[in-house]
Amino acid sequence: MTPAPPPPPAPPPPQRQPRPGRPPGRPPRPADDRPGAHRAPRSRIRQAFADAGVTGRLHARDIDTGADLAVAADTPVSTASVHKVCLLATLYREAEHGRVDLAAPVDIPAAGRTPGPTGLGAMRDAARLSLRDLAVLAVSVSDNTAADVLWDTVGIDAVNRTMAGLGLTRTTAVQKVRDLYAALAEDAGDGGAAALLDPARVARLRALDPARTNRSTPRELTALLAAVWRDEVCTGAYAADLRRTLGTQTWGHRLASGFPFDDVRVSGKTGTLPTLRHEIGVVEYPDGGRYAVAVCTRAAATAVTLPAADAVIGTAARLAVDALRAP
Repeated sequence: MTPAPPPPPAPPPPQRQPRPGRPPGRPPRPADDRPGAHRAPRSRIRQAFADAGVTGRLHARDIDTGADLAVAADTPVSTASVHKVCLLATLYREAEHGRVDLAAPVDIPAAGRTPGPTGLGAMRDAARLSLRDLAVLAVSVSDNTAADVLWDTVGIDAVNRTMAGLGLTRTTAVQKVRDLYAALAEDAGDGGAAALLDPARVARLRALDPARTNRSTPRELTALLAAVWRDEVCTGAYAADLRRTLGTQTWGHRLASGFPFDDVRVSGKTGTLPTLRHEIGVVEYPDGGRYAVAVCTRAAATAVTLPAADAVIGTAARLAVDALRAP
C-alpha cells in the first residue's frame, strides 16, 4: 500500500502591514489622537473648532480621578495672560515659605505703567495696593500693570523654578508683560495697532511664537490647575486664598459661557493676543466633581471681535467636561 504523501508545508505567516496612512517607521500618533475612549466627543470638539474658524488645542482632566480628554494637548502655545496663573501660583508659594508678604503695600506711580485697557493701566493717579490686591486685579480684569508689579516682586526665575518643581518642564516664562508689549509695538512698526490686522504682519509677531515668548501646553496648564486645587502648590489659608483669587475673573464670554448654571462654579483666566484666544480654569459641580480645562485657540481671521471664536472655548470645554462626567 502506497503511503499518503506528506501534507504541504504551511504557508508563511503574512507580513504585518503598516496601518493605512502611516509609513513604516513613523512613530505612533499621540494618545489624544488615537481611536478609543472619548472618540466621539473629541470629534465634536474638533468640528466645533473648525466651525468657529480656529485651530484649537484642549486638555481637560478630572482633578480627583485623573481621567482626561485631549485634543492636540501637547502642542506648545504662546500663553499670553494665561501665564498670570503661573505668576500667582509662585507668589502664593513664596508667601507660604516666608519670602513674600502678601499684605505688603506697594506704591504704583502714575507714570511708567504697563499698557493695558483695564485696571491700573487705564487709571490716571498714583495708587497704593497690597500684593494680594494686585493679584486680584491681575486676574479679575487681567491688569497688566498689577501683573508686572508681581513679576518684579517674585522674578521670572522664581516662576520658572516653581513650574519645574511641579514637573511642568514645558511651561516657561521669558518676559514680563511690558516686554511682550514692547515686542508687539516693535513688530507692528509705524503702522501701530492697525498693522495688527494685517495677516502678513501678524504671522511674524514674536508674541505668537511659543519659541520666543512665554509658553506652555494645554496638558501642563491643567496639571498646574489640578496642583492648585489639590493643595500641592501651597497649603491651608494660602491655597484657599489663591483659589479665591483665581475665581474673581469678570469675563464670562469664553470658558464660563459653557456652564450657565447658578450652582456650577467656574474659576478661570483668559489670555488674548492678535488671533489668539485662550482660557484655562476649573469647573466645580455641586456633586463635588472638579475639572481642570485648558482651551487654546488661534483664529484664521485677524479681526479683534470674533464672537464665535470666543464662544467655542465654552462649547469645547463643556463637551470635554460632559464626556468626563459621563458614566
